[in-house]
Amino acid sequence: MGRQGDSSARGKASASGSSSVRKASPAVYRRRRLFAGGALLMVIALVVSGFALAGVFSGSEQASSTDPAGSPAASESPTATPEPSASASAPPATPTPSPTPTCNQNLVTVSASTDKAAYGPEENPMLTLKVTNGGTMPCQVNIGTSQMEFLVTSGPDRIFSSRDCQATSEDLVKTIAPGASETANFPWSRNRTVEGCQAVESKPGTGGAYYIFTAKLGSKASPKAVFQLN
Repeated sequence: MGRQGDSSARGKASASGSSSVRKASPAVYRRRRLFAGGALLMVIALVVSGFALAGVFSGSEQASSTDPAGSPAASESPTATPEPSASASAPPATPTPSPTPTCNQNLVTVSASTDKAAYGPEENPMLTLKVTNGGTMPCQVNIGTSQMEFLVTSGPDRIFSSRDCQATSEDLVKTIAPGASETANFPWSRNRTVEGCQAVESKPGTGGAYYIFTAKLGSKASPKAVFQLN
């Protein structure tokens, strides 16, 4: 009877002890909630940071692997093309030839000739002036009508001059090689002329008369060429 009382007393004591455990205070619960919330925010921040880093690394890899020529800016920007060098594009410079000098009058000879020695009544003489470069270098001579004169005389009688009725007076510069010649021909109509080209009724005599042809070029005069008119 006494043991049963003791055991029942212990059972009541143990039951009362288990029911007497202290519950957590509201402050503890708040601290626990704050801790859990902070941990959750940290996890979210780490996740967001991870995505951001992943985007940065993936963007840098794409930029480094992209060909600059394929970017819009590179395709729209002009590309400078080097100009070809002067030696490649331009032909080699040709040296400018030195101007040909005027012939030394002392080295120029003028001669006169006719195509025949004697002419019949219906034949007109062909008077020829010839200028020759007697120098050793090419030179220029003005053989235009401004310089030439075909003169026909008979003794002191001035019969004909190509200058008397010349319509125009022109220059004609020719380059003559050493030893070469230039010629000019004048068909004479067996007429008389006077200075100023006034009309002349008389004509040169025939019947075997002799005439002298002198060719002039500037201040140079040829030796006399004699011919006969029948």
